[in-house]
Amino acid sequence: MAALEFEKSPVIATSSSSSTSLLLCLGVLLIFLRFVYNRWNSPSRHLPGPPSSSFWYGNIKDLNADDTNSLHDDWVAKYGPTFAYQGFFGQSRLYTVDVKALQHILHHSYDYQKMEATRYVMNAVIGDGVLVTEGDKHKLQRKVMNPAFGPAQIREFMDIFLEKSFQVRDIWADQIDKSDRTDSEIDVLSWFAKATMDIIGAAGFNQQLNTLSGQDQKNRTEFHDSLDTIFHMAGASKMNVWRILQVYIPALRVFPSALDPRLRDAKSTMMRMGQQLLEETKRFQAGTGEKGHSIQPNKDLLSLLVQSNMSEDVPESQRMNDEDVIAQVPTFLVAGHETTSTALAWTLYALSQNPQIQSRLRDELFSLQTPNPTLDELNNLSYLDAVVRETLRLYCPVTSPNRVAMKDDRIPLSRPYTDRKGRTCTELVVKKGQTITVPIVSVNRDKYLWGEDAKEFNPERWYDLPEAVSAIPGVWGNMLTFFGGPRSCIGWRFALVEMKVLLFTLVRNFEYKLAVPKEDIIIKRTGLFQKPLVRSRLREGRMRSELPLLIRKVKEGEM
Repeated sequence: MAALEFEKSPVIATSSSSSTSLLLCLGVLLIFLRFVYNRWNSPSRHLPGPPSSSFWYGNIKDLNADDTNSLHDDWVAKYGPTFAYQGFFGQSRLYTVDVKALQHILHHSYDYQKMEATRYVMNAVIGDGVLVTEGDKHKLQRKVMNPAFGPAQIREFMDIFLEKSFQVRDIWADQIDKSDRTDSEIDVLSWFAKATMDIIGAAGFNQQLNTLSGQDQKNRTEFHDSLDTIFHMAGASKMNVWRILQVYIPALRVFPSALDPRLRDAKSTMMRMGQQLLEETKRFQAGTGEKGHSIQPNKDLLSLLVQSNMSEDVPESQRMNDEDVIAQVPTFLVAGHETTSTALAWTLYALSQNPQIQSRLRDELFSLQTPNPTLDELNNLSYLDAVVRETLRLYCPVTSPNRVAMKDDRIPLSRPYTDRKGRTCTELVVKKGQTITVPIVSVNRDKYLWGEDAKEFNPERWYDLPEAVSAIPGVWGNMLTFFGGPRSCIGWRFALVEMKVLLFTLVRNFEYKLAVPKEDIIIKRTGLFQKPLVRSRLREGRMRSELPLLIRKVKEGEM
């Protein structure tokens, strides 16, 4: 009763409202003063670049508009390889496609860390996993986790990848059989999302999530609700001014936000599932319990992580505690689910527009007389490899992550730029706190590196690459899609094999065409990833990522 009376007190309510308003005003004033100071004190003030579209958002909303790739292309074409644009509240952000500069940044990744605001939002949902941590803690986590993602371990997952590819094949075939036509319109993005969710459940935790089959509805809903929060509420397009102030001014985080309940619920769900999985794994390894459905006992990523963490080679002081291990569960889901499903959808999008490439790929896949290839057989399919590489180059799921300089530095350049005063500059002078964008999408599509056809889908290029791309500091494939340096994607081998297996099965069995005009497909950054949307099907601002394709079975004589 006392609590109820307290809530009704107009004096207290007025006082609380006044305090919030005062803090809001002080927050705006603080940010404005920081904006003025940074603008006049930053070495980047003389760099060329686009004008700010808004005091609150700078150019951020431009980067989240339709056809994100075109904006990146236009900026590089107009302002050159190195320039500056505006972030929230006029914050200067450097942007460079210079591979020498990017090599310096990526290979000194602990001197160039994730933005504190980004880490705050990610930590609020998934905890201190390897995607979020920095410095010594990241080094420790990465050291313990690396063995679980080695080539030998990925080979163990082939059966899981094949099983799920067959399941998708059968679902699509059944949908076509029920159609009154020879083809059927299928949203491939949604099915790939289900398939990759099931795969990470089985390979990551030895759990049958049954997302494809629709079983275990309660667990499926919990997973998807939590992931929706991660992927769709962390993006700038979902932020209002108050939320942005909380992100950039830690003192304001004590006050509730409209996003907080969903973020808290998502993190609670993830941590609860992680705790259950960890306890189950420990019991299984101790020989006192069973693990999931035992697809591959003791071979899933979480089991391998626990084994590595308890290895005699890892000193007690360098082992991850239970909280850190649990934080890797949502990390696996984030890194291993949406990115791969999006990349698979983009592959079929590209093939649907290039029937000759699609036919050539299918011919190569049928050169193997088995629907169950080994990993070695799969890796020997050179055109499949070229198609996957070209998709990941041209349609990278993550477009332009940011890093912050942790100290004053001078970044070398291979391509000098001309500043606003007409001076030629051969290095970038940065101060501690400077934000730098790593434009994966622009580097992967830069004509200076890739040639005049850089923006075209051409798998043939991988048989004779331009010499310039050898300088791109990526961990794989002369591109930045999986990033580079100590913070490169730990699961890149997993993702590549998963993609190849699913494509092997689904391109052998079906032909693909766009179900809508090409001009109706929007390439848009939604939350963290670049996804396809259908312009004509958007309703009142509701963003629904989808890729509808007309899918037809490959006839016996066409095999």
